Amino acid sequence: MKAVVMRGQELVVDDFPLPEPTEDQVVLDTIACGICGSDLHCLKHADELVATSAEGGMEIFMFDTSADIVMGHEFTGRVSRPAANGTGPREGQAVAVMPGLTLPSGKPEAVGYSNTYPGGYGEQVIAGASTCVNVPDHLDPTRAALTEPLAVGLHAVNSGGLVEGDTAIVLGCGPVGLTVVAWLAAKGVLTIVAADFSPGRRTLAATLGADVVVDPTNKSAVDAWREAGGSSKRPPVIFECVGVPGMIDQACAMAPRRTKLVIVGLCMEADTFRPTMAMNKEISMNFVLGWTGREFVSSLEAIASGAIDVEPLITGQVDLDGVPGAFEELASPVEHAKILVIP
Repeated sequence: MKAVVMRGQELVVDDFPLPEPTEDQVVLDTIACGICGSDLHCLKHADELVATSAEGGMEIFMFDTSADIVMGHEFTGRVSRPAANGTGPREGQAVAVMPGLTLPSGKPEAVGYSNTYPGGYGEQVIAGASTCVNVPDHLDPTRAALTEPLAVGLHAVNSGGLVEGDTAIVLGCGPVGLTVVAWLAAKGVLTIVAADFSPGRRTLAATLGADVVVDPTNKSAVDAWREAGGSSKRPPVIFECVGVPGMIDQACAMAPRRTKLVIVGLCMEADTFRPTMAMNKEISMNFVLGWTGREFVSSLEAIASGAIDVEPLITGQVDLDGVPGAFEELASPVEHAKILVIP
């Protein structure tokens, strides 16, 4: 099949074999797949991802970086071959997919971060029958491709443990930060301050529910939070959604005392921060990854019901040949949030 292959640190359009599915797997024709910031990082830092996964015992992210990989884990597909054991969705059903497999050996495999199981930057994918969630008939399945990133935002917000009367600051309004903003707004958080260098992304943050947007070149997000009524007697929950070296330290430096800091942005490089700064302020840190199955289903339900409008997040679409160029655009984002790949 035709796919966008990560070969070293380059993306090339080439043929990639689809493995034979096991009896509890389905074959899907890919409908749409979002380009994730994690994929942008992986293209340049795959060795670091695999090395830290190995050291931390995370088998699911173990792959051979010298061999071909088809990335793409935010996807929807239509069933072209149902599971042989009769479980899961029927032929022709559109589904959103939790992109993880358990092989007969018991080893976990991440679809899109695997040398064997290609992700959504290809014409077809294999998914576990039990990981497929039916897309309602009234919902455009290309929009349902936002389910996975929306679930990441929901998991981050749930991890923040906000209660009535709490306020929040979101640092970075890329796709992950924007989904955090959307969920904070959907849950009725009192004041949401969002910071990003991009005017286009600040506009998107306001559209999705941020009460205050700020350019960090001109003003600190915490200063904007104070101007909006924030008080040190009730510190905000800060969501770090940038994922580049130095951001954790910056967040600690700007945070009021006893702030809870939720680390959402995936930084694949080594980073440092000053423990004394965090200790003096008694800052608590919570690192989050992914989502739960319930959060994934809840995210699809939110899209289907209109509780969260994902349309503003989609700022571009490309075919397979356009993926390398889209990666270049997203590496230095100005206006883009989520680019969908339509194979």
